[in-house]
Amino acid sequence: MGGHVIEGVAEGYPTIELASPGGDLTISLVPDAALVGVSLRYRGHELLDRRRGLTAYAERGATMGIPLLYPWANRLAGWGYSAAGRQVQLSRDSRLLRGDGKGLPIHGVIPSALPFTVEEAGHQDGGVRLAARLAWERAELLEVFPYPHHLSCRVRVTDRDATIATTVTPTGDVPTPVSFGYHPYLRLPDDERERCVISIPATTRLELDAHMIPTGESEAFDGSAIRLGDGSWDDGFADLRPPRRFVIAGPRRQIVAEFCQGYGYAQFYAPADQAFACPEPMTAPTNALLAGGPELIVASPGESYRAAFRISVEELLGDRAHN
Repeated sequence: MGGHVIEGVAEGYPTIELASPGGDLTISLVPDAALVGVSLRYRGHELLDRRRGLTAYAERGATMGIPLLYPWANRLAGWGYSAAGRQVQLSRDSRLLRGDGKGLPIHGVIPSALPFTVEEAGHQDGGVRLAARLAWERAELLEVFPYPHHLSCRVRVTDRDATIATTVTPTGDVPTPVSFGYHPYLRLPDDERERCVISIPATTRLELDAHMIPTGESEAFDGSAIRLGDGSWDDGFADLRPPRRFVIAGPRRQIVAEFCQGYGYAQFYAPADQAFACPEPMTAPTNALLAGGPELIVASPGESYRAAFRISVEELLGDRAHN
C-alpha cells in the first residue's frame, strides 16, 4: 500500500512519523507536547525551523516547528477576559502560562500541559493519517479556560501535502469560545531570503499597537508578489481571499500554506534576520477573547467547530517565480 507510521523519540519525547505512500513527504508529531509538528520533510529536505528545540517548546512554550496555540493564538491585552458568559482572571504565577516579554500572556497553555491521546494512525484514502484527542476537563485547564470540551486533531499526509484539521466540541452545558491558531515556522525555499517572493491572500491589514494588539483600525492591503528581501514582518490580516493560499516562493520551489476551512484571520511573521516565514492560521484576531465582538466564534453545546489548513510544496520550472 505504501506509506508508513513509525514511532520514535526526539529529545526524550515519543514521536509518531507519518510518511506519504510515495515517500515524498514525511511529518513527525509529538503527542505529549500539544501534537506539535517537529519535522516536515519533502524529498529529504527539512521544511520547518526548529529554533530552540522541542524541550524549550514543551516546557517553556518557545514556539518551533508547527505548534498549536491554544486556547488563544498570540497575545491577550491583559491577564483576564470575559467570554461566553464567564469572567476569567488569569494568574501571572500559573505554571501553565507564560508572558511575551512585555508582560502579556501569549499563545495560551504551555504544550507540556496539553498531551494528546492518539486514537488512530494508519492508511486511508491514498494517504497516511493520525487522529488524536485532548479532553479539556482537568481542573487546572478549566481555571485558565472554563469551558469543558474535546479538542480533536486529524493529520493526513499525501505525496503532495500535509493537512491538519482541528475540531472543538463542547462537552458541557456551556458554549466554548474558539480563538486558537497555529504558528508554522516554514524554512524559506533554498534559504535565499533576498530572492524569495511572498503572496498574502488578504485585502485588509489590521493596525496593531506597540504591544501587537489590534486597535480596531485597518487599511486596505494588496499582498500580491511581494519580494521578501531584508524586510521584517509581524502583521495581522483579515478578509482573506479564496482560495486563501499563502505562497512563499524561492528560485526552484515554493511552499504553500492554504487555509482550507475555519480560519478567517492570519498573522504573517518573518523577522529580517531569520531564514523562516510564518503564515499563521487563526480562527479569530489576536485578543478576541478579551475584546469580544462578532469576530469571536462560539461553539454551542451539541455543535462542533472545525478548522483546517494544508501545507504543500510545489516545484517551479526554471526561475518562473521571479520573472
